[in-house]
Amino acid sequence: MQIASLPYLDEHTTLVAAGVDDVWRGLGETLDRSFSRPSMAGYARLVRSADRSASGPRPLAEGSTFPGFRVAAAIPGRELVLRGSHRFSSYALIFRLEPVGPGRSRLSAESRAVFPGPAGAFYRRLVIGTGGHVAGMRRLLSAVRHRSEG
Repeated sequence: MQIASLPYLDEHTTLVAAGVDDVWRGLGETLDRSFSRPSMAGYARLVRSADRSASGPRPLAEGSTFPGFRVAAAIPGRELVLRGSHRFSSYALIFRLEPVGPGRSRLSAESRAVFPGPAGAFYRRLVIGTGGHVAGMRRLLSAVRHRSEG
């Protein structure tokens, strides 16, 4: 399934007191650290994610993986597109960076996903309906901001 055909879920944005190059580095490091934990690898196996381990080039580039995600596109300092799938969903996270002034950047994270069948609908209620996805995205963007500004 093409990323553009996945239904839009939401978008979260944060302003970062750092240039886009620092935010790009912080984004890659935060994603690797957050998603390469043993608990994430276990979860990826449990839901039968297509990608279950970290592999490929670092810093992140097209083809790099970590549990639950594969880098579909990487334009350093501008855009990072992640895609993934498991037995309950096909999904994408699209991170966009833009300079907003000297030493300041805007980082946005757009989420897209489809949840097919009754099991997918139940999974959607668990992840989206409980607010877990929103909390996770806010926490992730906050971590990127802190790492990039530090």
